[in-house]
Amino acid sequence: MASGQTGERARTGLILGIESSCDETSAAVVRGGREALSNVIASQIAVHAPFGGVVPELASREHLRAIVPVVEQAMAGAGVAFDDLDAVAVTEGPGLPGALLVGVSYAKALALALGKPLIAVNHLEGHIHAVLLERVLQPAETQATPEHGQPKLALVVSGGHTHLYLAQETHHAWTYRNVGRTVDDAAGEAFDKVAKLLGLGYPGGPWVDALAPFGDARAVPFSFAQVKAKAHRRADPVALHPEEATYFSFSGIKTAVLRYVQTHDMEARIAARRQAMATMPDASPRRDLEAVRALCDQESLDLLASFQRAVVGDLVRKTFRAAERYDVAEILVSGGVAANRELRERFTAEAAAQGLPVAFPSLKLATDNAAMIAAAAWPKLITSEFAGETLTAAAGLKLGS
Repeated sequence: MASGQTGERARTGLILGIESSCDETSAAVVRGGREALSNVIASQIAVHAPFGGVVPELASREHLRAIVPVVEQAMAGAGVAFDDLDAVAVTEGPGLPGALLVGVSYAKALALALGKPLIAVNHLEGHIHAVLLERVLQPAETQATPEHGQPKLALVVSGGHTHLYLAQETHHAWTYRNVGRTVDDAAGEAFDKVAKLLGLGYPGGPWVDALAPFGDARAVPFSFAQVKAKAHRRADPVALHPEEATYFSFSGIKTAVLRYVQTHDMEARIAARRQAMATMPDASPRRDLEAVRALCDQESLDLLASFQRAVVGDLVRKTFRAAERYDVAEILVSGGVAANRELRERFTAEAAAQGLPVAFPSLKLATDNAAMIAAAAWPKLITSEFAGETLTAAAGLKLGS
């Protein structure tokens, strides 16, 4: 934390946020942690789609190409000048090292040139604040009214993360306690890998979500065994109290889908679908759903529906179990998988049944974006939590205790 800086720095409340942790270059201007004046995102989906996943070297190259025009577009869209900013915020980690370094290096140089404070933000904290950013804009009568002192339970679920955090605000500062995590694949990663296995496009999660309603979700009885973390499963495991932690595991269901494909002789049908999809490199669920649906036999649709039902069910069951254990005020669900239709429906239904509020980000803020980074930086500006000149990319950065 830099010395000599105070909350009085919040002259305009304007923070420029920069996000480059994976395959989307984003910049946004947010006022006071609650009003997004702009939020520009340059996607790299077309670059990585031929490879079926993110190629780190290509991601870094694309960030280098996009960072300057994206920031300029965000500033112009917000209608503000660089001198109007109170601070520059950037994703420090976790993420791809090279991708993160592009954003961090640019933000450091810009903050130095402008003489503005630099604020480092944890990407996972950003996802939590994506929900909070929009929460403060809701009418008072639609907002949850948590009891004083009760924490929120935040599920961050994306292609790279499946974590549960107890989040609590005290005197403008947020603290986080990690109470759950995956021991292997993240939920979003499982969605993408299963979609790829079944010959669908990248990213796979949106395709699974779009096609699942056409299948029988009870056709394949997937199940999840009780999971206990073992230190040897990760070189640097997150230390959680064994009696209190919630553990997720999605590698098993991914393997179960593979075995189903093999035992039901689906390979030829999948190969034909993959070949057809290769001729549709820019296909999207919103525009090409019927065309891709026509490429799927009913057994494939049933398999997708059953897979999604099982994964979402596991997330719902374990999250609400943790919510009861910790007596939380509400549940926040964020990250790319928070855009999943079935996940939103089932979390909402379970929350209503238990009388516990649940909140999601809008679809535009569910995936990686810079508005959430700028929003998460606002409490740090108020409390003068600034980064120093030694800030660098932290690919394995953890959040909370």
